[in-house]
Amino acid sequence: MQDNTTQIIQNKPYKCGMIAIIGKPNTGKSTLLNALVGQKVSITSRKAQTTRHRIMGIQTTKEAQYIFVDTPGFQTKHSSALNRKLNKTVNSTLSGVDLVLMVIQANQFTAADGEILKLLPTNCPVILICNKTDTIDFFDKPKILPFLNQMQDKFNFTHLIPMSAKNPPDIERLLKTILPLLPEQNPIYGEDEMTDKSSKFLSSEMIREKVFRFTGDELPYKSTVIIDKFEEGKKLKRIFATILVEKTAHKAMVIGNKGEKLKQIGTEARQDMEKLFNCKVYLELWVKVKGGWADNEAGLRAYGYE
Repeated sequence: MQDNTTQIIQNKPYKCGMIAIIGKPNTGKSTLLNALVGQKVSITSRKAQTTRHRIMGIQTTKEAQYIFVDTPGFQTKHSSALNRKLNKTVNSTLSGVDLVLMVIQANQFTAADGEILKLLPTNCPVILICNKTDTIDFFDKPKILPFLNQMQDKFNFTHLIPMSAKNPPDIERLLKTILPLLPEQNPIYGEDEMTDKSSKFLSSEMIREKVFRFTGDELPYKSTVIIDKFEEGKKLKRIFATILVEKTAHKAMVIGNKGEKLKQIGTEARQDMEKLFNCKVYLELWVKVKGGWADNEAGLRAYGYE
């Protein structure tokens, strides 16, 4: 952990704060978190509700420690036990932060975004991120400013920022905007820490990401990954995991013709793990059917959805 030396050198107080990232599914929250941290700590895919946990990403500079908290996309369409638990995670995260980033898609405001407006706290700054400006058609660019004015009428946002999470200058601009809004205090985490999640948790998430990416819309989002065994050596991690699906037909989708899909999932997940952990990884995967797991409160707790 850093000490007051940083403050003396800078001759100004150090900043440190918790920043929640909130929004409906598929607005690019996890991509934004990874860009802000400079490291992949939250998985991404086109499938809604890819993020299912409260994921913390930490960016430490000479001036400040930014503690970002990515939340599941707030779900208004479905009411399974899993979705209720994910929405509860969003609400509980908002109660203890210093700043909120509400992420929407640029030039789009839906009823689901309106539901999230109702959740925003009034006792801390809220920045509206109009994300994915890189996907806006050239002729729709002039509509951004009127859209921002409309959004300011809906809530007293501290700042409204049109940007793309894939554009590094936009990320730098956002960090500079956040800095003066953080409270003055010493860093909470060590200088080299990037997340509060364990290697075991990150491994399960990387596998789940590949399951979503390589099965596309064919596989319902009600699938998860359980780490059965996690062995850490100095030069090799041995990981044994089970991909849990709801139906036999879903199992066939994940395995693929002659096991090719499962092999592809395992290979790419292993490569991501080796890059993150900076060591060799042995990964072994199984696929099992467990019907109704996403609608069972006790089952959700057993699978790590607290």
